[in-house]
Amino acid sequence: MSRRRRWVSATVQAAWGWLDRAGEIAPGTRAADGFGSFGAGSCIGFPTATLMNVGSIHLGTRTLIGRQATLSVGYSPDDAVLPERGLVIGDRCVIGARTSLTAHESIVLGNDVWCGQDVFVSDASHGYQEVATPIGRQFGTHSPVVIGDGCWIGHGAIVLPGTRLGRNVVVAAGSVVRGEVDDHAVVAGVPARVVRRHEPGVGWVAASGDVRPELPSA
Repeated sequence: MSRRRRWVSATVQAAWGWLDRAGEIAPGTRAADGFGSFGAGSCIGFPTATLMNVGSIHLGTRTLIGRQATLSVGYSPDDAVLPERGLVIGDRCVIGARTSLTAHESIVLGNDVWCGQDVFVSDASHGYQEVATPIGRQFGTHSPVVIGDGCWIGHGAIVLPGTRLGRNVVVAAGSVVRGEVDDHAVVAGVPARVVRRHEPGVGWVAASGDVRPELPSA
């Protein structure tokens, strides 16, 4: 590689690193001031994909959100009526790059929720029953989503409207989840089903009967 090309490469990398740091949304920045609340130590990576109606979005403390994330409430920036707490993300959460959290009524992530990349969560879908109307113009009902403390949502998972996950639930990568899942369960598949759950005094029991021992907390 020529000296000139090495210099250009180093300059571009340095400039991009500066943009990464300068473009982050963190407490004290003008962008963070527009949120309903933005906790200490939290950060949204640069660049973002879509941030819409951030006054209805609340972030807890020490929560990290990756690049190209979509965080939105409502259907458009000029919605006249919006929920005060349409999207709530708790403390110490980690939200992977390109994740989309699109709320219309209510999406709540508890504390210590970790998401892989490309996760999609929404509390509304589309309709289809009006045969003469394009599907994209048929808005579905709003069904709030709750993701409990300590959950892990794997890469590329989809969490559909009306889902309620208990505490410390694992959603396997690529799964499509809907409905209620009890605490301490592992779900996988399309549609997602419980493949392993914790039974006190026994361990983590799979549908096949395989048991993995319970380990002490670190």
